[in-house]
Amino acid sequence: MIVSVDHAELFYSMRGQGPACLVLSAIGTQPYEIQMPPQLSDRLRLVFVDLRGGGQSTGEPDDLTFERLADDLEAIRADVGVERIAVLGHSMLGALAIEYGRRRPRSVWGVIAVGAPPRGDMAQVAAAAAAFFERDASDERKQVLRDNLARLPAGAPLGETLYAQTPMRFFDPRCDAAPLFAGSVLRPKLLQHLMGPLTRGWDLSAGAASYPVPLLVAHGRFDYVVPHLLWQDLVGTIPGAVLRIFERSGHQPFCEEPDAFAAAVGDWMRPFQPLVERS
Repeated sequence: MIVSVDHAELFYSMRGQGPACLVLSAIGTQPYEIQMPPQLSDRLRLVFVDLRGGGQSTGEPDDLTFERLADDLEAIRADVGVERIAVLGHSMLGALAIEYGRRRPRSVWGVIAVGAPPRGDMAQVAAAAAAFFERDASDERKQVLRDNLARLPAGAPLGETLYAQTPMRFFDPRCDAAPLFAGSVLRPKLLQHLMGPLTRGWDLSAGAASYPVPLLVAHGRFDYVVPHLLWQDLVGTIPGAVLRIFERSGHQPFCEEPDAFAAAVGDWMRPFQPLVERS
């Protein structure tokens, strides 16, 4: 489905049943359609969204601000036909989900941030991740990573580099992650904007005490890209926020522990189910 918004054509697809939940993507919707488990579709109507300038959506990535993002997602929410909606953002897209909730609290009944950092300073996040990996990862995991990186050719494309980092991204350091990303659409301009100008100065700790909507922070215990420890002191300062750690997952617990992930979302929703049902 296509929605026209402010010089862009935004693409989204849907599956599942229950309250509606946007699933944001900067790499095309297909990888997240693959990775989001059927167990979650039994609880939520998942609305997979290509950000402007990504996947099948048009528009200039450089035009994307947090406020314009909120306008884009509001247009999709209206097209879906619901008064209130949830939003799920994975990795850095968690920052976008969080900011949509902050800017449009009357339209958002909840935010799910999965493997997301609480701030956009990537040098700081990378330093914390490297230190956590060094002290926490097993010798086997470290060796698999060294072997993978040694096999990378000079100038390897982004996709190959990410697959080489599997020991940092998945509970199973030897898993074949390629099928999970089938149909990816990598648009460097959008990714550079997301990881740079859009989020560089973003920090959830500013205004955390006044965050206006329910927030579920979901992290894998073996996520060595965005360590769960980054949230340790912050989550308690956010009203009603819940931190859920998945003990056999890395950066993507929704596909590594699908039953546990779907159950955690259901448990998180239960206290405000009447609000959800009125959406």
